Amino acid sequence: MAGQRSEAGGPSEEPGAAGGPVVRPVGEDALLVTAGSAEQVAALYAELLARRDELPEVAEIVPAACTVLLDGVADRTALARALAGWELPEHPPAEGPSVTVPTVYDGADLAEVAGLWGVSPEAAVRIHTGAEYRVAFCGFAPGFGYLTGLPERYRVPRRTTPRSTVPAGSVALAGPYTGVYPRSSPGGWQLIGRTALRLWDTAREPAALLTPGTRVRFEAVAGG
Repeated sequence: MAGQRSEAGGPSEEPGAAGGPVVRPVGEDALLVTAGSAEQVAALYAELLARRDELPEVAEIVPAACTVLLDGVADRTALARALAGWELPEHPPAEGPSVTVPTVYDGADLAEVAGLWGVSPEAAVRIHTGAEYRVAFCGFAPGFGYLTGLPERYRVPRRTTPRSTVPAGSVALAGPYTGVYPRSSPGGWQLIGRTALRLWDTAREPAALLTPGTRVRFEAVAGG
């Protein structure tokens, strides 16, 4: 039941309204909110940011692939009850910060990706630059954003054998996501291009160029 407390002292799982999120207690002062799809996670994250001042105090809001973590919650029972009644839209708001990523499409796996899509490399570039992306969540490395936006039919597998080194700025695909490597690191994503943008800069506020909720477009530019 709504507001019932678990043996650990936190609120029990809130089932949510039809189409709404499911809320579970985590640790001593956090809630994990599960939504039905990546689009609903993005919508939930945007709604939480917009209504943050109306809710019990929350120290940090962290989106992931299927969930949003609310950490440092002042009153978990009240917040869980409020969230369980939310009805989320199917899509996040169209507005928000935006970033254009100038990209040289000369990645080592571009021809392979084009083959998986059944198109030429030139057409693959047009497909990739024709979509609008949104940073769903961040992880793997500081400044690495998982970008959604490519239609389902363009999903590609990770490489069977990861590379020991992927250069910083590499634009890559894996599963439903596009990502840009903020620094040189091992990686198993399909490399389709590169950008000179600095994805992570501790002298910048925020340090990450691509933060959750940011809309992103890729622009093809000549190599150099």
